[in-house]
Amino acid sequence: MSARTLLVSGASGQLGRLVLDRLLSLKTGDRLVAGTRNPDSLKAYADQGVEIRKVDFDDSAESLAQAFAGVDRILIVSTDALDRPGRRQEQHVRAVQAAKAAKVGHILYTSIVKAYAANPGYLAADHHGTEHALAHSGIPYTILRNNWYFENLLGGLGYAVQSGTLADATGTGRIAFATRQDCAWAAAGALASHETKSSVRDITGPELLSRDDLARVLSEVSGKSIASVGLSVDERKAGLEAAGLPAGFAHVIADSEDAMAKGWLALLSDDVALFSGTAPTGLRAFLEANRAALGF
Repeated sequence: MSARTLLVSGASGQLGRLVLDRLLSLKTGDRLVAGTRNPDSLKAYADQGVEIRKVDFDDSAESLAQAFAGVDRILIVSTDALDRPGRRQEQHVRAVQAAKAAKVGHILYTSIVKAYAANPGYLAADHHGTEHALAHSGIPYTILRNNWYFENLLGGLGYAVQSGTLADATGTGRIAFATRQDCAWAAAGALASHETKSSVRDITGPELLSRDDLARVLSEVSGKSIASVGLSVDERKAGLEAAGLPAGFAHVIADSEDAMAKGWLALLSDDVALFSGTAPTGLRAFLEANRAALGF
């Protein structure tokens, strides 16, 4: 069987680099291509035999198609273009169109859990639109619906250790947080697989956790008493802005927490183990591994 060519977009980002690292460690025999807006940032991977190509989703579909030439399977890592509603979806759809023009055999895409049309979350709309484009592309696809990263909690958990209070707008909502590495290893496994049928996979952690659960386990691991305090969405947004976050980013976080409170991230799956071959990381293990970052 001849070697396939696998492309990872957004390869200079945090998730993309972890995917590349995992693919290199798997030694599948496939040709690896790293797509990035900044090729110079990936010289270390070029030294390991990874082909580096300039891939910018703001370029035309025709230009992107050239960047995707000869690729068998592509992982489209969702971008962080949240400066205006719809921009990210435009980028993703352009990439899907380019992959089709380049005759890519299979597209994988990092989405978010429950990316349904009915999901009111700000982040869900772009993902739903991209999933719709994939479903109508005529190309087999694998949608990897990632849950909220544990790493997104580090700042808030660190502050909770200092202040003794964990406060947010998640209410009693429960979330199956996943580490970025678990999401990356699942993506690498899915990209390197020989699956050709279209599917939607939920990439989650091993447990459903509320804010009360976070505060309780953080208290146990840190040895400090952490209180769980609920905030309204407006209070949360105002507090984030007062802490120095840009208004747009504060809105995304507060809106996402509101979606969590309403149950939109309450979903468990075994797909991390299926694709990565390892069980996903739980809260206690995550906290133990990040003691220094959390200040205890």
